[in-house]
Amino acid sequence: MKFYTKEGNWDLVGNNIPVFFIQDAIKFPDLVHAVKMEADRAFPQAGSAHDTFWDWASLMPESTHMLMWAMSDRTIPRSLRMIEGFGIHTFQFVNAKGKVTFVKFHWRPKLGIQSTLRDEALKLQAADNDYHRRDLWESIAMGAFPEWELGIQAFDQKFADKQPYDVLDPTKIIPEEDVPLRMIGRMVLDRNPDNFFAETEQVAFCPANIVPGVDFTNDPLLQGRLFSYLDTQKSRPGTANFHQIPINAPKCPVMNFQRDGMMQMAVPKGRANYEPNSLTAHGEDGGPRECPVTGFTTSSTQTGDDEQGDKLRVRAELFADHYSQARMFWKSMTENEQAHIASAFVFELSKVVLEQVPPRMIGNLRNVDEDLAKRVADGMNIDLPRRAQPRREVIDMKPSPALSIQKKMKETLEGRKVGILFADGSDPAEIKAVQKAVEKEGGVTFLVAPKVGGAKVKGGAILKADGQLAGSPSQLFDAVAVVLSEAGCEMLMTEGAAVQFVMDAFGHLKAIGASKAAQPLLDKAGVVADDGVTDLGKDFIAAARLRFWEREPSVRLLA
Repeated sequence: MKFYTKEGNWDLVGNNIPVFFIQDAIKFPDLVHAVKMEADRAFPQAGSAHDTFWDWASLMPESTHMLMWAMSDRTIPRSLRMIEGFGIHTFQFVNAKGKVTFVKFHWRPKLGIQSTLRDEALKLQAADNDYHRRDLWESIAMGAFPEWELGIQAFDQKFADKQPYDVLDPTKIIPEEDVPLRMIGRMVLDRNPDNFFAETEQVAFCPANIVPGVDFTNDPLLQGRLFSYLDTQKSRPGTANFHQIPINAPKCPVMNFQRDGMMQMAVPKGRANYEPNSLTAHGEDGGPRECPVTGFTTSSTQTGDDEQGDKLRVRAELFADHYSQARMFWKSMTENEQAHIASAFVFELSKVVLEQVPPRMIGNLRNVDEDLAKRVADGMNIDLPRRAQPRREVIDMKPSPALSIQKKMKETLEGRKVGILFADGSDPAEIKAVQKAVEKEGGVTFLVAPKVGGAKVKGGAILKADGQLAGSPSQLFDAVAVVLSEAGCEMLMTEGAAVQFVMDAFGHLKAIGASKAAQPLLDKAGVVADDGVTDLGKDFIAAARLRFWEREPSVRLLA
């Protein structure tokens, strides 16, 4: 967020997850190199399910809490309008008298938070690679403006000193049950850009941009970002490889993991471009390593006269607790959400070829929860490995219900979309009734037919569709209504896209409202009657506000 104030710009740069992978910005290049496409093959793109990321992550216990969030439903949101935002770091508020208060920033969506299922997300990407951007643009265009409240957690040093974690550690949160949110403002997106490149693509953020009343803390990751973002935006020589220009180049051999970028003159080989890595254990060149004799070390410098001791580039001892909050996150989830997390770990680690990586990662997970680790090991069909030795004793923190999507999900149709499948002979009165009921609840409807030109409905009129069946699968919608005549149903029984439309809606735990004549199509799609399968009346509207999590064990195997 860029706040344009009378005292300058304030850039609050964050994420939809309140913690991060690393505690020290010096590890940023390693994180980015490890998660990006592998250096020697240029794939996989835009995915973390591969060797080098999990090799690195399994060797970085401080990433465990972030991994729990990343493997949770938080990272497959229903809409950008339904995600929470976090400033991640602990900042400071300073009042007119100079009093300092610690503060964390939160954005809470008016529509509440909602997620998709992994299978649904994969099919959404295939159906519409611009789904999230289109959803946001269309909502603003129709006047359903996305809105967030800005909340803060404010606390003092006395509170900080009592916690079993360091409040400056970017891999930790402060549970809302301990410090409730105070809402201090709101943000409404009330227009789309006139020119996307000029108004959005060109924007440059820098966390160092603050205004009076806001200040930084000694969070080591934040301190690194204050420099790195500015450095990135400047790029004065036009390339990250300025050190290869002759006047800047060292006269002695230098080995590091800096690769690629504009005007790269060298040809680095191998797949290792991050640290730590264990590729040497797999018979590959693991690349350069730190030299304890001639390598860089931070010197000890005396602090000012008003302070005591040395100023060092070190982390507080409490930073070494990498698992307690990850355990708290796990225990805060519903059983269904826990199954999604365990299954996500299995999905990701099943893509890893390096044999030493999955056991090492599961060894870390044993410090989070024994059941989680066992479920992941069973999903991989490997023996439960030895528990990783934590640097600090893992403690049990109270669960935080505020971390669960399902416990906080709003039962509403506001901001949601209902797909209505119809064909020749469908009753326009039934379609109109569903549209009217959904719109009364604040939702929108989308008409789907075998042809985008529509279908000849009961009475002989042509009802135009908003989308073609083959290009408008049910994963685009929060609930579906199937309004068919007997003849229309018989025709769609031989259309794979129609069967898949209903099958996916059921498999993605959505409400399905159907006319009586549509029952054969539901039967062919394997739909089994439950509370989420209704007629087209009031029961459908009530069901469409929900997801039916209890259905999931009957439609897919979960870890």
